Amino acid sequence: MFKVNIHLFTAAGPAAIEKLRQLGPEIFLDLKYHDIPNTVAGAVSAACGLSGVRLLNVHTLGGLAMMRAAVAGRDGSKLPKAQRPKLLGVTILTSLDNAALREVGIAGPASRRVVKLARLAKLAGLDGVVASPQEIRAIRRACGKDFLIVVPGVRPDVAGRSGRGRRKKGDDQARIATPTEAIRDGADYLVVGRPITGAPDPESAANAILDEMIAALS
Repeated sequence: MFKVNIHLFTAAGPAAIEKLRQLGPEIFLDLKYHDIPNTVAGAVSAACGLSGVRLLNVHTLGGLAMMRAAVAGRDGSKLPKAQRPKLLGVTILTSLDNAALREVGIAGPASRRVVKLARLAKLAGLDGVVASPQEIRAIRRACGKDFLIVVPGVRPDVAGRSGRGRRKKGDDQARIATPTEAIRDGADYLVVGRPITGAPDPESAANAILDEMIAALS
């Protein structure tokens, strides 16, 4: 699946999604809607009209009413139920650690806030959440086995050394783990960007990550 974020969507818009769909994979539309309920409902409804969108997301910090409006926007689309995208709630961005959360007035450890937001997303009717690898097990315990957990902040293993919790110089991801750790903890989807796009040989980097995923799954 290809993830289309605000960078690409701002530059190229829906045409980018259509071009990617012609290559075959489906789309994770990562635009993180966060606005008043009516506006988010309209945005989600419009997103459902784009070809091949399988996952899309909103910010859980928009609140219960906003998330319920997003669900209504998705469920009110003309798509058959089986073709409607899964709706995810972004919990706490993986770039934020506990100190950064305190700066914006959010008290307590990130892990506790993430689980609370995941529960709220489930109450709103969302299909799952986007969360860091470090909260996977707690979310699974709180929200059950059928609740989707999509995990960014995935950094490949280097020479067999665990990447959990260690930030690479110049990397703004604060709460991270390796593909092996994320899979073993129970992630449903891994999001991998810069370890591939920023590599000297992106194809080899992608294959190495796939090999690590296959080993973890087996």
